Amino acid sequence: MLTGEELCTIFQRYDLTYFCGVPDSTLKHWLHFLDQHRSQGLTNRIVSIERDAVGWAAGYHAATEKIGTVYLQNSGLGNIVNPVTSLLDPAVYNIPVLLLIGWRGRPGEPDEPQHSRMGAMTEGLLDLMGICYSLLPDTVQAAEQVVAEAKRFMTAENAPYALIVPRKTFAPSVGGQEEAASRQYELGREEALGILLKTLHKNNVIVATTGKLSRELFEYREAFGSGHAQDFLMVGSMGLASSFAAEIALQRPEQRVYILDGDGALLMNAGVLSTIGYYAPKNLVHLVFDNHAYDSTGGQPSTSSATDFARTALANSYREAATVSSAEELRDALTRLPGGDGPTMLVIKVRKGARPDLGRPTTSPVENKLAFMNQWGAYFPDEIRNRAEA
Repeated sequence: MLTGEELCTIFQRYDLTYFCGVPDSTLKHWLHFLDQHRSQGLTNRIVSIERDAVGWAAGYHAATEKIGTVYLQNSGLGNIVNPVTSLLDPAVYNIPVLLLIGWRGRPGEPDEPQHSRMGAMTEGLLDLMGICYSLLPDTVQAAEQVVAEAKRFMTAENAPYALIVPRKTFAPSVGGQEEAASRQYELGREEALGILLKTLHKNNVIVATTGKLSRELFEYREAFGSGHAQDFLMVGSMGLASSFAAEIALQRPEQRVYILDGDGALLMNAGVLSTIGYYAPKNLVHLVFDNHAYDSTGGQPSTSSATDFARTALANSYREAATVSSAEELRDALTRLPGGDGPTMLVIKVRKGARPDLGRPTTSPVENKLAFMNQWGAYFPDEIRNRAEA
C-alpha cells in the first residue's frame, strides 16, 4: 500500500502541488496527510461540488501555467461532465487537469448498491469524454511511473488525464484528526437525532441525507421497534434529499415533512434553498446537522464554518430559521419552529464522529421506497411489488 506521504512526495517531484475537490473515503488516508501538511508547499482547496473543483483547477492553470489536481469519488464524475467537456476539452480551452478518482463499486468487489452502476461505467465514461487514464498502483515505484506518464501527457497535450484509485490503495494514516470548531459542541449527531425523534409524531415524514445520518436513523428505528415506513433514506445522490423532500411536502400538504440534512450535502446543492423559498411549502422543516466535516468519508473538513445556514435560509424566503448547539436549545426549538407555517430551518451544531459499530440498513433501497410510498395508499399491488423486489 502507498502512504499519503509517499504519494505527496511523488506529486511534488512532478510539480503537482495544487489540489482541490470533494473528499472520498477511498482517498481518505492520502487526504488526511494532505490536510495535515498544507504548510509544506501544498495547496488544498476543499470545495462543495466536483464541477466547482474543475473551475478552481482551471483558474490555477490560467494564473500559473501549472497543472492542478482535482480529487473526487467516481460518483462525482456525473457532476464534472459539463465542465470537462466545455472548459477543459482540447476543442474548447485545452486545459490540463489531473483527475484523481476514487473507484467505488468496482466490478467484482462488494460495495453499497448506490455505487454499482457508476462503478461499472467509470472507465467507459472516461472513454466517452475522451480522457486518457490509468489505475494508480499501490507501490511507490509503479505509482511514480504512472504519475510521470500522466504529467508527460498533460504537458504535451494540454489535456486532462485521470488516475483511478482502487479501494485499499492507501495505507492508514497515523494520528487523529479533529477540528476545534466541531469539538466545541455539546451534542453528538446521534444524540441530537434521538432528541428529535422523540418529539416527532409517528405520522411525520422524514427524508434523510446520504451517509451516517441515514444509518443512525435506521438503527434508532430498529432499537425501538418503531418501523421504517415513514423514513426515506437517501443512500446516494448527495445533496438531493432536500429537493426530494420539498416536492413531497408540496404534493402532500397534510403531512409534516422533515429533511435531515448535513452541512456537506446542503453545500453541494445550496441552490435548493432559493427553490424551496420560492415555492414555500408550509409543511416543510429543514434540519441541518452541521459538524463542519464530511464524516462519512473520513472526517475531512467542509467549508460550513464560513457559512451561516440560518441567515442564508432567511435570505431565501424561509419563514423562520434558528441555530442551536445544546440539548436544551434543541428541545426548545423543536417545540416552536415546526408549529408555524414553513418552510423553516433549524441548524443543529454537533460534534463530528460516529459509533465504531454503526451498522448499515438491512433493507434494500427498493424495499425502503416501497414501504415509504405505501403510506400514501395501496399504490403497489402485489404483482408490482414482487416485480420491483425481484
